[in-house]
Amino acid sequence: MRQLIMLLLLAGLAAGCSATAPTKTIIIPPRFDRAYDEYHYAPAVRVGDTVIVSGIPAGPGDGYDERIRAMFKRLKMTLEAAGATLDDVVEITTFHRETKDTPAFEAEFQRFLAIHKEYFQTGYPAWTAVGTTALLAEGAPVEMRAVAVVGAGKHLVVLRAKPPAAK
Repeated sequence: MRQLIMLLLLAGLAAGCSATAPTKTIIIPPRFDRAYDEYHYAPAVRVGDTVIVSGIPAGPGDGYDERIRAMFKRLKMTLEAAGATLDDVVEITTFHRETKDTPAFEAEFQRFLAIHKEYFQTGYPAWTAVGTTALLAEGAPVEMRAVAVVGAGKHLVVLRAKPPAAK
């Protein structure tokens, strides 16, 4: 009996080891073949239900607001190509070119935040904003990358933890 149990355990372990790994799928939205073919990066990668979107620079557009909206529209298009939506975004990282502790920067960030709210109206993703002095895309004031989990936006829970009781 002991040997039978050992054989069953070993068979179970062997079966677990042979399970197929998730597929890495390169996502190339329409009109962005150049990113992969010439610049050697994937606009997005999907592994299982996780979608990782490469940095998207703000633009094109004439003014700041138009350029930021174009960035969010490109994010939406890239997510859709991967089978995800903006509601599925769980994390964004934004890189801001002009990051100074000044009223001008605060005003710029408030403009950015207003546009951010147009695209993320509820169930906000985790967000890290990073200041930098330069971005690769010439003239871009901001660049954004994102991580989404397909279907996560359909099951939203907002948990507000209570502060610990005073001692």
